[in-house]
Amino acid sequence: MSRSKRPPDFEKSLTELETLVEKLEAGDLPLDEALKTFERGVGLTRECQSALEAAQARVDILLKRDGEATLEPFDPDVLDDETPRGG
Repeated sequence: MSRSKRPPDFEKSLTELETLVEKLEAGDLPLDEALKTFERGVGLTRECQSALEAAQARVDILLKRDGEATLEPFDPDVLDDETPRGG
């Protein structure tokens, strides 16, 4: 039994999105192709966001089952401050 629509692979979608961004940043695509690339990028962004939301929901469920852990709101500023920046 095969599924007609599998959920997208997050890492694969993210890699494709990064490639599309590089193409758009280069600035050498014809307008029509740039618009199609942008449209695909928007779709990939939505897929990635959905995958992240689903993962967060799974984490929330697991933490609620445990009973010991508590949820804290995500603060991206804390992550940015703690993440080393490469250059």
